[in-house]
Amino acid sequence: MTTAARPTFDPARGHDNKAPTLQYSSRDLASHTKLKYRRPGQTTQEEIEEVDLREQLLKAEQDHFEKKRKEIGSTNDVDEDFEAKRQKLLEAAALDADDSDDDSDESEESSEDEAEDEEDDTAELLRELEKIKKERAEERERQEQAAQAEEAKRREEEIAMGNPLLNRDFSVKRRWDDDVIFRNQARGVDDKPKKRFINDTLRSDFHRKFMNKYVK
Repeated sequence: MTTAARPTFDPARGHDNKAPTLQYSSRDLASHTKLKYRRPGQTTQEEIEEVDLREQLLKAEQDHFEKKRKEIGSTNDVDEDFEAKRQKLLEAAALDADDSDDDSDESEESSEDEAEDEEDDTAELLRELEKIKKERAEERERQEQAAQAEEAKRREEEIAMGNPLLNRDFSVKRRWDDDVIFRNQARGVDDKPKKRFINDTLRSDFHRKFMNKYVK
C-alpha cells in the first residue's frame, strides 16, 4: 500500500531536542509547587473538633435576651419620667385655670371689640385685594392686545418685503460665475447634425467626409 497520499504533518512536526535554544514565557512556568497547610488560628481540623457549637449558641441566645431586657428597662424608666412630668404640667395648668377665671369676665368685652375691628380690617383687605386683581387683569389684557397688534404689523412688513413688486430695494442676486470667461464654453459640443439621405453617392455626407479626410 502506497503512502504517497499520507499527510506530512507527523514527519514535519518538531520536537524539543530538535532545537537546543528554547524560550518559555514566565506565565507558562509551573507555579505554587508546594502544598500549603492551615496554621494555628486558621480553623484547623483540631480546632474545629474542639469547638462546642451548642455552648456558643446558648451563650449568643443569653446575650440577646440580656440586651433586650436592658432596653425594656430603660424604656420603663423613660415612661416613668414622662408620666411624672405630665402630672406636674397638669397641676400647673389647673392653677392657671383658677387664676384665669377671675380675669375672663373683664376680657370678654375687650375681645368682642377686637373681633369687630378684625372683621372690618379683613373686609377692607379683601376689597383691596379684589381691586389689585382687577387692575392686574386689565394690565395683562392690554399687554396681550399690544403684542397681537405688534405681531400683525410685523407680519405685514414681512409680506411686503417678500413681494418684489412692493419692495423697491429688491434686486436679483447675481451668480458667482456671471463674470467668468469660460462660461458657456461647452455649448454646441453635444449638438449632432441631423442625418439626411441623398440618392447620390457624390453628394452624400459620407462621400464628402471621406474626400475631406483622405483626398484633401
